[in-house]
Amino acid sequence: MPELRVGEQRLTVAPASNLLDALLQGGVAVPYSCRSGSCHACLVRCLRGEPLDGKPEALDPQRRQQGWRLACQCRIVDDLQVEVFDPLRDGRPARIAACDWLGPDVLRLRLIPQQPLRYRAGQHLVLWTDTGIARPYSLASLPDEDPWLEFHLDCRHSGAFSDAARAFKPGDALRLGELRGGALHYDADWQMRPLWLLAAGTGLAPLYGVLREALRQGHQGSIRVIHLAHERSGHYLAEPLAQLVTEHPQLQVELLDAAELPAALAELRLVSRQTLALLCGHPDSVETFTRRLYLAGMPRNQMFADLFLPHA
Repeated sequence: MPELRVGEQRLTVAPASNLLDALLQGGVAVPYSCRSGSCHACLVRCLRGEPLDGKPEALDPQRRQQGWRLACQCRIVDDLQVEVFDPLRDGRPARIAACDWLGPDVLRLRLIPQQPLRYRAGQHLVLWTDTGIARPYSLASLPDEDPWLEFHLDCRHSGAFSDAARAFKPGDALRLGELRGGALHYDADWQMRPLWLLAAGTGLAPLYGVLREALRQGHQGSIRVIHLAHERSGHYLAEPLAQLVTEHPQLQVELLDAAELPAALAELRLVSRQTLALLCGHPDSVETFTRRLYLAGMPRNQMFADLFLPHA
């Protein structure tokens, strides 16, 4: 039976046990969210031994060389010694510059990292509270233009991080974990192509960053933004989007609630076979978007999606 060692703790586990499950069952506090290798909240570093990694491509080669693995994707096949990601030791320090409500359920969080952070519009970061609660959130800010890192937190439902976030105030310290993402981005080669951005809820956050990046780079093709919200009050960026429409004639914005969505999607028609689509939100919404775009004639390799997975 393999032995799993974490600090001074030694656990005997069944062969091929999932590493995250073994750690949790042994009482080791490991944050996790998606269990699919996307959020990177469950990072651990292998100190001795090597697990069977089911998704080695999820981490960049440098992180893997340093011994980092995603616990949710690994199985224990031999004796293994690991250490859990420690935000105080391994994370980047940041301070809250501002936190305010953009709507009844959306908290805008602006952070100032104490060390420079290079990122692309559309990526996401794992945020850590000082009590060790971790959750991945997409960046809504624009690199090299906004002086802060901006996040839009959906607080409609209770959750460990969102509940803690309700008490955040300017000056509070947070830690930044792994920078991830890349499916949602803007490519300079797209300048003449029609661009559709379809978002549900706070899935609008990364697409808002991508939209501003496209406009900053002088995108020449048409841009269509569709935002799905449970109700009208959920269109938390309605005003800044309306302002962008007045400044950029190639931009069209549609704000829909759940009842309006089927009819609006049924009317979608491709203006060009070169149209690209970026999709973000809950998996059900993204699947609905994807299916309708495919039926409208858009090839799947022209759709780029990021899923906001519910906590496992």
